[in-house]
Amino acid sequence: MSQLRIGIIGLGWFGEIHAETIIGIPSLKLDALCTRNAERLAQQGEKFGVQKLYADYNDMLADPNIDAVSICTMWDQHTEPAIAALKAGKHVFLEKPIASTVEDARKIVAASKDSKGILFIGHIARFNPRFRMAKQAIDAGRIGKIVALSSRRNIPAAWTPEILNKIGPIVGDAIHDTDLMLWLTGDRIVSAYAQTVSVRDLKNPDIGQTMFRFSSGATATLETVWCMPEKTPFDIDERMSIIGTEGIIHIQDTFPNLAIVDDNKLHSPDTTYWPEFDGVRGGALRDEFDYFTRMALAGKQPDIGRPEDAAAALEACLAAEESARSGNVIRIG
Repeated sequence: MSQLRIGIIGLGWFGEIHAETIIGIPSLKLDALCTRNAERLAQQGEKFGVQKLYADYNDMLADPNIDAVSICTMWDQHTEPAIAALKAGKHVFLEKPIASTVEDARKIVAASKDSKGILFIGHIARFNPRFRMAKQAIDAGRIGKIVALSSRRNIPAAWTPEILNKIGPIVGDAIHDTDLMLWLTGDRIVSAYAQTVSVRDLKNPDIGQTMFRFSSGATATLETVWCMPEKTPFDIDERMSIIGTEGIIHIQDTFPNLAIVDDNKLHSPDTTYWPEFDGVRGGALRDEFDYFTRMALAGKQPDIGRPEDAAAALEACLAAEESARSGNVIRIG
């Protein structure tokens, strides 16, 4: 087999971005779409020329000609379709966070052990070339033992009112940096402390500040602000510093590396994660799907995007949220 026939479950804005990525990868064929929204299903089917349209993911999974699925439902709706797809023997690309509870994450991990298909968790930041190069340098021993890490992942307020009624900034975005820190250090997090700030009185707070302690004794601080002012001239302020006993790595994916000024304002389109060219997405998301496809076609379990890693990142972030609610340091493991 040289091509995977893939279906998408969940057609929100990111499900559509998945589709725009898949159509540009020769080893993938976008073969089916699934959402309960009939109007959205028809519109997306027409846009991508897909004939197999489903309102129930179980009907999609019953199709023996579907080799793989991408699951882009909300995080609290991951468990049932992920387990069903794994039981059906499909290869599964599951967007982060892996689940909304540690218990559900463990159920998904367990289901992956008995499946003919592979399970890959879409922690896209691992495919950002800057973080990949940092990982190479750390693995080569260039900065010695890691003793401290810090990150910033802040976005404008205009992006987040709807999102904050579904997920908070720590699990919603700091989980990227949590996963990266676990990957870069090869360590485990043993405690979490966090504070949050509610600016707009939405269901979840606008700001999360988190501290982790690793088993090695290293510490980390993570800043996640989901309410940067409307006039902020860029869409993300993304940074990380990794301090070792023999060196330092600083990663910056912020401020305009591409600036377009029109009669409205300054725009800084994404050039890293899913840049669009002629209706097709590239960047880290394309690299992520390419990696998933190569692993699935080879029948190999992924080394990047392992479900166990995603479960560990989720557990740490949920512990941080519990710390913010209780005011206590939360021990992990």
